Amino acid sequence: MSASSSSQAATTVTSVNDVSALFQNEKKYEELNIIGTGAYGTVYKARDLHNSGQIVAMKKVRVPLTEDGMPLSTVREIALLRQLEAHRHPNIVRLLDVCHGGQAMDREQLVLYLVFEHVEQDLDSYLSRAPGPLSQARIRCMSYDILSGIDFLHSHRIVHRDLKPHNLLVTSAGRVKVADFGLAKTYDTEMKLTSVVVTLWYRPPEVLLGVSYNTAVDVWSCACVLAQLHSRRALLPGAADTDQLHRIFRLIGRPPREQWPENVSVMIDSFPDYEPQDLADVIPGITPLALDLIKGMLVFEPSKRLTAMDCLEHPYFTEEPLM
Repeated sequence: MSASSSSQAATTVTSVNDVSALFQNEKKYEELNIIGTGAYGTVYKARDLHNSGQIVAMKKVRVPLTEDGMPLSTVREIALLRQLEAHRHPNIVRLLDVCHGGQAMDREQLVLYLVFEHVEQDLDSYLSRAPGPLSQARIRCMSYDILSGIDFLHSHRIVHRDLKPHNLLVTSAGRVKVADFGLAKTYDTEMKLTSVVVTLWYRPPEVLLGVSYNTAVDVWSCACVLAQLHSRRALLPGAADTDQLHRIFRLIGRPPREQWPENVSVMIDSFPDYEPQDLADVIPGITPLALDLIKGMLVFEPSKRLTAMDCLEHPYFTEEPLM
């Protein structure tokens, strides 16, 4: 086989006509209503017609097709999601099935349905419905759940890239599960940094500045969520990218010049020389250990941020039993 044909074989898989051999048919499920829409697809509440009417969540996504079929990268990513499911991690929403829905009208896309366990509420609605401040024990337990799920994804080389309360599901028992992981990476492997990567309020400086990023983006987003568990309001509710950076630097201080990334369009002198605020004043009532943890996550330089595993080993979680 020639080098060119080998390369072609490495990027695509069998023709669309054979896709049915790879996935279940979506007619196994009855759509009930739309739960929500996002950057990467629509989520439906559905009934599993082959499993005693079990209620599930179906995410509809569209995969671009090449002349030869579906990109092999997509198949590999779906295989990875299935492998993750085999671990049954308690803080990762379960992927129950992957179905095909045929080709889109333009015949240049394949419709896929990812079928997940259905969890009634996300963290945003949970916080809005809570009758009062969450107990310190509840905050610690939920914080641990979130970081445990993210550490699991990172250990399998998956960067979530859009952590926010809407993508964290809360079970009836009050445990948190990470949802929507890997989907941006799965269905658009060539995606550039755009506004759809990490919702603005939870977006770290490196994404706002348009430089390369890694798993540390999730740690920053987690810190914003953990702060929100304490205060029940967004930590950094910016109106646009520049405003978001101003809010970040007003909170943690403008970084020194030597830390400012090279070859970015935004100049450091665009921002006043902000001094860092005392996070205890921003999040009243937060415990010293929780404060120390969040500070270690809200660090400008990604390489100096705590990792998810570092967070799980922090005294905030280890000095006392969780619940």
